[in-house]
Amino acid sequence: MATAAGRGTVGTLPEGLGDAIRSTAGEIAALLSGAVDSGLPVPGSEWTVGEAAAHLAQANELMADIAAGRQRRHGDGTPQSLAAANALALAGFAERGAGPLAAMIVEQAEAFLGAVDARGTEEPGTLHTPLGPMDLATLGSYLLTHMLGHGWDLARALGRPHMVDRRRVRLTLPFLIAAMPRVLDASAAAGLTARYEIRLRGGGAFGVTFTDGRPVVEARTPDRPDCTILTEPVAFLLMALGRRGPWGAMARGGVLAWGRRPWLAARFPTLFVAP
Repeated sequence: MATAAGRGTVGTLPEGLGDAIRSTAGEIAALLSGAVDSGLPVPGSEWTVGEAAAHLAQANELMADIAAGRQRRHGDGTPQSLAAANALALAGFAERGAGPLAAMIVEQAEAFLGAVDARGTEEPGTLHTPLGPMDLATLGSYLLTHMLGHGWDLARALGRPHMVDRRRVRLTLPFLIAAMPRVLDASAAAGLTARYEIRLRGGGAFGVTFTDGRPVVEARTPDRPDCTILTEPVAFLLMALGRRGPWGAMARGGVLAWGRRPWLAARFPTLFVAP
């Protein structure tokens, strides 16, 4: 086992997750370090670069506190409450400078890894997060997913390459599997009974089974799925986080579907609301 300052497995995190958290925080910081104007707008968002970076710094601190066993409340688990909690937190936090925020993002990512490493092989049990109860490994996946989504936003705003890649996307699956039932669009899913198999090119898969509109999301895939969706990993994550629509990905060949009811593929992205 490596320490939080080293490389390799950190605490009870899956192999590679600690390194992915550290490297993603570092690449976001590098983006920000080259930012001349933190007041630039983030495409597709109401935030500026400085506001998105401030949110990331706050979120990393929140995750580090949760990993350390400190109770933190941030909304009630619904996308609407999370948006309101984010706005309230930003209003009470004045820093918008790219340099200081870059340092905070890295510092709080390291604080998270330090809290995990301090536990050693101890599993703290259920942790209460903004998107419901999770174990420590899933919380780490949550932290990585959150940084990748906003890191992609910042890269677009600053005209720089993003850091979302196949290896990191696979590490986001535990969080996405845990969070999907909580971000269900109940009206869109009403009455749906279907078995989906979701596969990522290069590895990684999970299943989503709907029974009269109620989903069960599992790391294993269902027997005899009605619809199998094969997707390019980066496109998958960006669609899951609401950063990209499904039609463009399908047109570019990033999404393929087959099975007894392949037409269900087009409906799948509409069944969830990105947090």
